[in-house]
Amino acid sequence: MKPFVSIAEPHEDIMRERIPLDVFAANLWSVHMGDAPAEYGDPEVFFRKTYMTRGLRNIMDIVGDRLEGKGGDPVIQLQTPFGGGKTHTLISLYHRAGEIGARTVVLAGDALDAGETTLWAEMERQLRGEVRELSGMTAPGMDKIKRLLEENQPVLILIDELLQYTVKASGVTVGESTLAGQLLAFMQELSQAASALERVALVVTLPSSSLEHYDEAAEKMFHQLTKILGRTEKIFTPVEDDEIYSVIRTRLFRRIDESAAGEVIEAFIEKAESEGILPEGIDAAEYREVFRKSYPFQPEVIDVLYERWGSFPEFQRTRGVLRLLAMVVNQLRSSNIPVIRLSDFPLESGNLKREFLRFTGSNFESIIASDITSPDAGARIIDDKLKGYEPYRIGTRIATSIFLYSFSGGGTRNGATIRDIKMACLEPEIPMSIIDEALNSMIERLFYIHRQVDLYYFSGEANLNSIVLRKKENIKDEEVREEERRLLGEITGKKIFSVYIWPSSTSDVPDDMKLKLVIPGNAEECSTFLEYKGENPRVYRNTMIFLVEDDAHRHQLVDHIKTRLAWMAVESDRQLSLTDEQKREVKDKIKALTEENREKIRNLYRIVLVPSSRSGLERLDLGMPTYGADIKVDYEIKSKLMEEDKLLESMEPVIIERRYLEGDYIETERILKSLYTTPGAMRITSPEVLAEAIRRGVKRGLFGLGVLDGEPQCTHLGEDCTVSLKPPEIIVNPELCERCPPDTIEVDVSELEKLAREERTTREILEEYTEKYREKGCEPEKVEEKLRETIAEGVRAGRFRVDGREVPEFTPDEKLQPLEGDEEGSDREGPIREIELEFSTSLDNMFDIIKIKKAISEDFIKLDAVAEIRIVASDGEMNEEKYGKILETFEQLGIQLKKSIRR
Repeated sequence: MKPFVSIAEPHEDIMRERIPLDVFAANLWSVHMGDAPAEYGDPEVFFRKTYMTRGLRNIMDIVGDRLEGKGGDPVIQLQTPFGGGKTHTLISLYHRAGEIGARTVVLAGDALDAGETTLWAEMERQLRGEVRELSGMTAPGMDKIKRLLEENQPVLILIDELLQYTVKASGVTVGESTLAGQLLAFMQELSQAASALERVALVVTLPSSSLEHYDEAAEKMFHQLTKILGRTEKIFTPVEDDEIYSVIRTRLFRRIDESAAGEVIEAFIEKAESEGILPEGIDAAEYREVFRKSYPFQPEVIDVLYERWGSFPEFQRTRGVLRLLAMVVNQLRSSNIPVIRLSDFPLESGNLKREFLRFTGSNFESIIASDITSPDAGARIIDDKLKGYEPYRIGTRIATSIFLYSFSGGGTRNGATIRDIKMACLEPEIPMSIIDEALNSMIERLFYIHRQVDLYYFSGEANLNSIVLRKKENIKDEEVREEERRLLGEITGKKIFSVYIWPSSTSDVPDDMKLKLVIPGNAEECSTFLEYKGENPRVYRNTMIFLVEDDAHRHQLVDHIKTRLAWMAVESDRQLSLTDEQKREVKDKIKALTEENREKIRNLYRIVLVPSSRSGLERLDLGMPTYGADIKVDYEIKSKLMEEDKLLESMEPVIIERRYLEGDYIETERILKSLYTTPGAMRITSPEVLAEAIRRGVKRGLFGLGVLDGEPQCTHLGEDCTVSLKPPEIIVNPELCERCPPDTIEVDVSELEKLAREERTTREILEEYTEKYREKGCEPEKVEEKLRETIAEGVRAGRFRVDGREVPEFTPDEKLQPLEGDEEGSDREGPIREIELEFSTSLDNMFDIIKIKKAISEDFIKLDAVAEIRIVASDGEMNEEKYGKILETFEQLGIQLKKSIRR
């Protein structure tokens, strides 16, 4: 589409390099004195650039008829808002009087000094060239006024800014009164004289807004003047609201190609219709007609300036809009835009920006710069972020539109709806959905933009999100790194592993038997830390456990840290003027982000690497953290390693026997070092795990415990012992140990007492004990001897009897019997010395059974609780590898399966 300047050709003064803004400062006195610009002083130029509104044409006709003696109103009062076109109307009447050949009197209250000149003296001077009859400070009588006007008619008297002159006259003393009082008398006499003559017209301007009346005294004078003039005047409004478009077009443009304009308008309306963003309550045909009148401006441009900005008391409505739009046209004269929208206003222009700052306040100069116009403004950053749309400057145009919608003199909700913004940024060739995307970013990035329900607006109060974003951009990588290290310290404990966070060199990690959790600064350093301690090879490699990051989550952690540090920076920034509500919001946000610390750091640090026998390091994934769980990561790592059989809290003796006791003996210290030095070997939580396993293996007779004193010597087998894991301690093949050493055979009187209640034969009991200790190499004779001694001891103690004998003979019929009254289930006084319970139950009750066992163990030294468990699983599938691991677990637990069936 064509640029607007080739469709709507501006007047020459608008196209100049520097537009002369005084051409919009209409001044009746300057026209009268002959020193006004041609735009006002030259009738031909003036009328060429003036649109004849209905009101202006009407008042010119009335005054023209009056001056030509054709009737008409003798006194006309122009009372319009500030900048409502009254001065322009007076100049129109001035030139019209010249065309008729009438005498013109101009009395400008803002130009005349009340202390030096009275209005009546100035009127006579202009009509007679001298002051003869209307001199002095006292108002003349009507006869003198009438005679003066009659001699010079037709006469047009134009009195501009009458109230301003009256206020000045109130300060001039005249006898016991003031010049203001004399002026009121003069205006009454003048009105009556004008009415009495056929070809005299009096036009007076008064402001319509009480805000322009200076003070209470001026307010009183205003009412007195309107009362005097009200007896004869007619009030006219030069410019109706629906004529403002034509007034502006005529003043700013010399010609408009309506056909070309129609093509542009049609393209924009078609786009607006397709996007569903035409103004509410107006159809395309109505909008097209308004657009045709306003072109090259989009209708919303004039509406916003005239209705919103024009509502400021100090804003000269018509004149102010013309002045602003002239600047905009001048600044955009070299652009290629086909129509001027609010989003096209060049707020970077000093003159244009200063015009707006007169009403917004000077504090908005820095706001405009920081959010819209400076090179690093938030809006410009968004311009660059919207890839593919950079030439359209979407961010800047949205911000400009919102700014212009954000102000009014009152009575209007300040701000722009999404529909307003899209219309202000309308481009036929791009989707308007890009506006929604940009707006979301702007709310977070710009300092002073706000959103309330459906309105977007600028305010002198900064919004928190944008402040945080700027603070966030200033956070250095070193600060993020320091905070990340602090968070790592928070999620790691020191009860399970020795923890080393970001060690600077391999020398920082000791080479000993303690389990170590190393969190390197770079995951690629793990192999180096595993292989070396300083310049020396690392010995205890199997103690090294690494926690490294999952790169996919680094961005989330960095963003979280920066956001939290940014909010904390806002809280500590004393130069920010935050409201109490904003301060509470800051505290709540910091609290919420702090509560997310563990989740964010743990999401990143979730990969565990452990030494492996098959490859350098085996990778385990801790998975996502449990939401809300305050668990140290070293506990999670311990649980994961135990779940994967990479860490043991207990060890079955049979494993030691099978894996390490290949010959007659092996040093216990060597086994311990092997566990900690061999990558991928069984990893134990502490040396005590190995010591306890050896102790139980010795007691069970799987191997002996001894010392290496030249030759291996076995000192313990089948009994309890203390394990040191230090030289010269060894575990010994049980075949090298003494067969059935002293104290191997154990016979418990309580156990015999239980058998007595069953009335078992002594021969049966002997056979059971003989078989039991045959596995330990004990000869039957020794077993029989020990059993005979223990039975005799029980008989003497009154625990049971043996067919009346004190010493058993172990004949087939000889029975071990309870004493009279000691049958099972009978009531007995005194403490219970033995308990035997047999039952079957579901595995679901095992937790309660364990509690019962614990309660019994509190009163009895010896406790033997054996569970027989049968597991049958069907209706599913399991692979060979998993089934093999299950069988291996039974082996590690020392459980010998009575039955193992697989189908």
